[in-house]
Amino acid sequence: MILYIDDLILLPGMNYQLIMNQLSDEELTVIRYKTQEIAALPLKRYRDRNALNEEDFYKTGVLLDILEVNHEENTFRLNVKVLSRAEVSDIKISDAVITGEIITAADTIDLNENGQNEISDYIHDIARQIGTNFKDADGIVKTIESIKELNVLIGYVSQFVPLTREEKYTLMDMASLKERCLTFIDYLLRYKEGIQLQIEMRERFSEKANKNYREAILREQLKAIQEELNKENSGSAKNKKDYRELIDDANMPEDIRAVALEELNKLEMQGSASADKHVIQNYLDLLVKLPWKINVESSIDISNARKILNEQHYGLEKVKDRILQHLAVMQLKKDKQGSILLLVGPPGTGKTSLGKSIAEAMNRQYIRVSLGGIRDEAEIRGHRKTYIGAMPGRIIDSIKKAGTMNPVMILDEVDKLMTGYNGDPASALLEVLDPEQNNTFTDHYLDLPYDLSNVFFIATANSLESIPRPLLDRMEVIRLSSYTANEKFYIGKNHLIHEVLKEHGLSEQDVKISEEVLKKVITDYTMEAGVRGLKNQLSAIARSAAEKIVTKAVKKPYVVEVRNLEEILGRQLSRHDIAQKINAPGVVTGLAWTPVGGEILFVEATAMPGNEQVILTGQLGDVMKESARISLSLLKSRLPVNTLAFKDKDIHIHVPSGAVQKDGPSAGITLFTALASLITGIKVNPKLAMTGEITLRGAVLPIGGLKEKLLAAERAGITKALIPKENESDLKEVSEEVKNKIEIITVETIEDVLKETLEVSLPKVEQIFVEPEFFVRLNQK
Repeated sequence: MILYIDDLILLPGMNYQLIMNQLSDEELTVIRYKTQEIAALPLKRYRDRNALNEEDFYKTGVLLDILEVNHEENTFRLNVKVLSRAEVSDIKISDAVITGEIITAADTIDLNENGQNEISDYIHDIARQIGTNFKDADGIVKTIESIKELNVLIGYVSQFVPLTREEKYTLMDMASLKERCLTFIDYLLRYKEGIQLQIEMRERFSEKANKNYREAILREQLKAIQEELNKENSGSAKNKKDYRELIDDANMPEDIRAVALEELNKLEMQGSASADKHVIQNYLDLLVKLPWKINVESSIDISNARKILNEQHYGLEKVKDRILQHLAVMQLKKDKQGSILLLVGPPGTGKTSLGKSIAEAMNRQYIRVSLGGIRDEAEIRGHRKTYIGAMPGRIIDSIKKAGTMNPVMILDEVDKLMTGYNGDPASALLEVLDPEQNNTFTDHYLDLPYDLSNVFFIATANSLESIPRPLLDRMEVIRLSSYTANEKFYIGKNHLIHEVLKEHGLSEQDVKISEEVLKKVITDYTMEAGVRGLKNQLSAIARSAAEKIVTKAVKKPYVVEVRNLEEILGRQLSRHDIAQKINAPGVVTGLAWTPVGGEILFVEATAMPGNEQVILTGQLGDVMKESARISLSLLKSRLPVNTLAFKDKDIHIHVPSGAVQKDGPSAGITLFTALASLITGIKVNPKLAMTGEITLRGAVLPIGGLKEKLLAAERAGITKALIPKENESDLKEVSEEVKNKIEIITVETIEDVLKETLEVSLPKVEQIFVEPEFFVRLNQK
């Protein structure tokens, strides 16, 4: 492992304290447990770790023995012992650790003991002479005189001598101890002569000039030095910012303007070499670039907004209506606060693009902030400006980039915020998205209240489960459901094909993609709730067509046909189950929801000699296993005569596909019907599918994902579906094309289920069991 050092001399035999700004967990593990050789390697120039490459390192460094690790705020202090010189090659740089091939390179000790003592005494003598020119240098000189080992002496003294980076590396690179000592003595003598020259010049200057004259000369000298240092940036003077004018033009509120002028006064008092100068400049740059006033209040044309949404998004009628209603309220109530929407839906259903369309409809600036994977609170609220490398948070930075106080800001993937060691970003968003607080939002870097109440926030998420409840309460949820195959077809036909061809430099005069090809791609080469995968597959077709056209292998227009798809896209990626021609007793078709849409599934039950065990296979979750046990208990209570035939038998229930995990209560009536079919020997219509949760009292409870499940049923060729009675209101979300193809029957109890599936009529449960009042009357007689 390699630790990089900058502008530092480390020589064999030295004990030194290295200060590292950052160490990864992997580097700390190597340091603490010494699992690898550790080398310190100097840099040719200082660069941020993320920008380092192999050419930035010198090739000669030193092997280290880490004696102690101390962790302080933002730094690590390593007490090290330098073992020997080392040659390093084949350097590999990653975020976690820097590695390379390390070969030990021992020093050449070409000085005997007398020679080493003479050089040591000579260095001590030069150090004493230099020390007489500095106040309070006695302690340092005594420390230098106490050091006898030459490498340790050179390393210690060099930190007080102004050597260049190349000169320091030269001392480390020399293998000969004699050459190293002589070279260092040359550097030391040069430093001594420079000090003496400065002393002589100062004495002569003091004799000839008074205090005012000296100050004037120093100013002229300082000016000359600055001009020399900045000669490469000769245009900087022309481009120098007039912050006072910029502050006047920024339309800041009076309290903000007062702070800006105060910072400007601090800047004007700083010297050219001041460490705070750039910090103040960066802060002033933010203040003058932030918009502090809404120049033009954008009006909302609802008719135009509806037109834009319809042109850019097919379907999603209820979603569009919700958005237009929201915009209408904003148009009526100009100062409306709390304009915060949360678009929730599967990937690829158009959440982010809807936000862009809303911005266009409102005639506002669009800005997108990606929140996926953020685990540092400072990403939202910024860092204190006193920290090195501090910057504002993403919210304020996005406002600055937008250049307006009232943009449409998309907070993308808000459900994928992470909680890390540096706070909770989701909690930092609470102030941003709270209408009662965001008019005085305070970023840590800005450290001034900023009004976010005019920003139209639109958050997007795939799921509500991972969003904290306090954050969810601040947003109005609009759900986007999966697209039907018909909707995907029209989206592809009216939008995606044209967009994909344009992206690949083609037109509809160059390539023709027929409706049959589009339908085949949707059914056999995508398996998703949205249309992102469909666009990717159409892009693959466009790339293939582009190659054929460029190489003149085909004539224009090139017509893509169904038989070409396997050659272009490979074998089909998705396989959907379809209704079977016949179901044996014990086999029933159910409906399931998945994150990429609905599917049908088959529940298979069979019996065999045994001791009344229930065997469940097919990667079933705990809830689904419980549904199977409930179904068996319910069946024994409703059909006790039929179940006697299975007294000495085991019942095996299996749900293909066996490698896919399945869970949830909605397969309850499917499991019950499969067992009832097995016990009675009655076959269930293979074109009949069902979904619903059951209870021990025989009630059928509602389920979720009804739209996706019925879409899967229609795709699989199902003609009849059983759904819970309480889900009847959800049928409003199902398209008419699906409802016209499937006979949908609602059921409330398992008696209704048996009647529709096995044509078995059972009395209601209250007619089977005798009421308790009957026994009371019997005892009274």
